Amino acid sequence: MILSMKPPYDITSEILRLISSISTKLGEVNANFLHRPAPNLRKQNRIKTIQSSLQIEGNTLTVEQITAIVEKKKIIGPEKDITEVLNAIKLYENLSHYNPHSKKSFLEAHKTLMNRLVENPGKFRTKGVGIVQGNNVAHIAPPSSNVDHLMSELFDYLKKDRDLTLIKSCVFHYEMEFIHPFIDGNGRMGRFWQTLILLQDYPVFEFLPFETLISQNQQEYYQALIKSDQTGKSTIFIEYMLKIIDDALTELLNFRIRNLSNLDRLDHFKSLGIDSFTRKDYIDVFKNLSTSTASRDLLLGIERGLLTKAGDKNQSRYKFS
Repeated sequence: MILSMKPPYDITSEILRLISSISTKLGEVNANFLHRPAPNLRKQNRIKTIQSSLQIEGNTLTVEQITAIVEKKKIIGPEKDITEVLNAIKLYENLSHYNPHSKKSFLEAHKTLMNRLVENPGKFRTKGVGIVQGNNVAHIAPPSSNVDHLMSELFDYLKKDRDLTLIKSCVFHYEMEFIHPFIDGNGRMGRFWQTLILLQDYPVFEFLPFETLISQNQQEYYQALIKSDQTGKSTIFIEYMLKIIDDALTELLNFRIRNLSNLDRLDHFKSLGIDSFTRKDYIDVFKNLSTSTASRDLLLGIERGLLTKAGDKNQSRYKFS
């Protein structure tokens, strides 16, 4: 298969259904300010993303071990696994540094991600590669002499095509895996770059660990890639990834607000930058919160010195100290 300026795929009824579902849920996320999680939740989600993406590639470190590394604590574990985590932390901490439309930026990201793990990180492969599953060769990548040209065309598609960002992110992920531009690190780069593409339009994806759902059933992920290879189109993989994104958003909407502690809620509300607010304003953000729970949150904020209060009863207004 030779990659053209417009990578081949079909728009199916399932793709249309998933895009509609995702769009509705993204609207709910924005309405509930869930695209701006509190700092502690942001940290937890980033750790989940790193752990899940690396686990897919065989990394053995747990969420607890990665948390310790983030907190600059020493842990006992395989040196390679620790290096992978340190590289991934650096990569995700500098998300805003990378341009999703730039091949140069793409290579810089690979250099960071695979530093001290492969020879010549940040450079395209110079030899042929195949992907083996069990005893079978699942995929033979294009010749190394074609890689630079194919990746240039793929980035041209990202920059110039008017496809929806949701679709382009999936197409890029699949086509990059098909080209297999690096000796190692292709899977984690595909997932990272899809996140980066989605971030152009949807801030929530910086903290939405959809890799967790992929890692829970890796076989489906690989089967979607293989089936798309067999058909010569990315359609099946697009359907798969949109379903993963839709499920991740469902989990976010179902559990995020419900699982916040009172201090989490106060921390989250503070991050919104609202100067002065009432209890009703507070409940408007946490829509499932009862008035009594909201009152307890605000009282705790005052007791902890986080809030100051002016007025009484329904006229009360609050400010963060």
